[in-house]
Amino acid sequence: MVKDGKIQIAQTENKQDIFLLPGMANRHGLIAGATGTGKTVTLKVMAESFSRLGVPVFLSDVKGDLAGMISAGEETSDMQERIERFGLAANGFTMQPFPTAFFDVYGRTGIPLRTTISEMGPLLLSRILDLNDLQSDLLTIAFKIADDNNLLLIDTKDLKAVLNYISENNTEFAAAYGNISKVSVSAIMRAVVALETNGGEIFFGEPAINIADFLARDPSGKGMINVLDSRSLITNPTLYALFLLYMLSELFETLPEVGDQPLPKLVFFFDEAHLLFKDMPKLLTEKIEQVVKLIRSKGVGIFFITQNPRDIPDGVLSQLGNKVQHALRAYTPADQKAVKAAAQSFRENPAFKTEDAIQALGTGEALVSFLDESGVPAICERAFILPPESRMGSISDAERDTAVKSSFLYSKYANPVDPDSAYEFLQRKGLADAAAAENAALAAANEKELAKQKKQSDAAKKRAAKSVGNAVVGTVGREVGKNIGKSFGSFGKTLGGNVGASLGRGILSTLFKC
Repeated sequence: MVKDGKIQIAQTENKQDIFLLPGMANRHGLIAGATGTGKTVTLKVMAESFSRLGVPVFLSDVKGDLAGMISAGEETSDMQERIERFGLAANGFTMQPFPTAFFDVYGRTGIPLRTTISEMGPLLLSRILDLNDLQSDLLTIAFKIADDNNLLLIDTKDLKAVLNYISENNTEFAAAYGNISKVSVSAIMRAVVALETNGGEIFFGEPAINIADFLARDPSGKGMINVLDSRSLITNPTLYALFLLYMLSELFETLPEVGDQPLPKLVFFFDEAHLLFKDMPKLLTEKIEQVVKLIRSKGVGIFFITQNPRDIPDGVLSQLGNKVQHALRAYTPADQKAVKAAAQSFRENPAFKTEDAIQALGTGEALVSFLDESGVPAICERAFILPPESRMGSISDAERDTAVKSSFLYSKYANPVDPDSAYEFLQRKGLADAAAAENAALAAANEKELAKQKKQSDAAKKRAAKSVGNAVVGTVGREVGKNIGKSFGSFGKTLGGNVGASLGRGILSTLFKC
């Protein structure tokens, strides 16, 4: 609900309106509370109000009950009673739809959301693949080798092609990049294949989402509410958390510095936020803290929705200036400790004890504290959350399908594109190398055959020359023998034959040596 340019979120029992200042939305916020206490309604009221102000919204829909924003709410008797109780009719409250675009990482129930392997980067990808430190370092080296060789990493087959290339040529890369274990590369390869079976083959590719498409308004000037259907994605908590972390990183790297503005550029709602921080390595947690701290200067507000504030690391929680705390139940000592911690995050209101109030809140009731114009947290107030103007609950598959296919973004992202990238380059290189190796082998075989033929020719010439030499020896020997025989008779014939033959061999042997 928008009133006097401010977002009316709730109203106290004595009719005091509670406002969230749009200019303070980039100081981030928290919506917490046990299941069924009204967190979804609070999220809807905020998202609708930002949309009314022309501020685009991106939110994850884990249960499918946020899709109703595309339709006007129903004026039930209960709704009429709440409208009258809060005096909303006089302030322009009306049941209405909001411009909504549906996205789905798997492309089944929304516009396909894709990114490339390069844009995801080795740090986040290592987390998705659940790699150990050594494997993470090798994946970083793989990205470095790809960059140095102008190999585009678009999809998983590109990554696999590069990993195979590195493994097959690891000795050549060792001098420049260090030793590369084939066993570790094989382990990364298996993790990539497992990711493909969990939807990674669809998620990584082109056309990659353009962050600017989330910053659109409809023709009436309302900000688009971009809903990520996470009902399937939530079954893979790691991919869910890291995709949304990737989104925050892209926003941070893409948007220019704007400082504090009257209206934020985009408000990002992260439902089931505990999944983001569960079992997260310290390096990634520090990266999230850094993004949360710095992205406010880009005009982006982030609201974490979770059951318990202790799900959020202290470094992040300290950056969340706007808080809505729904009821928490304290059934165990650990629960009591959590309630106490939640109470301590608020400025104390002397009218009630915060710790007791948190446990006594009813459905749709919350403790609220927003930042004032100076950025100072207001005193905690116990208040009732206003109703949303759009439909509560989900929509039919037919309604969703119509909304998806009527979006101008559907034609842009519906059909995947397979560009010329690392896989194709290395495939051509492999064929070229194979052809070169085949040509080299053929040339070597031809050279060997020519050498063999030359050897055979030389041997034939030598035999022919030897045959001619033997014939000459016989002729010379006979002539010498005849002459000797004439002089010495029969003895002379015998002697002359032997001497002549020996003399002939000696002469020819000398000739062949020359």
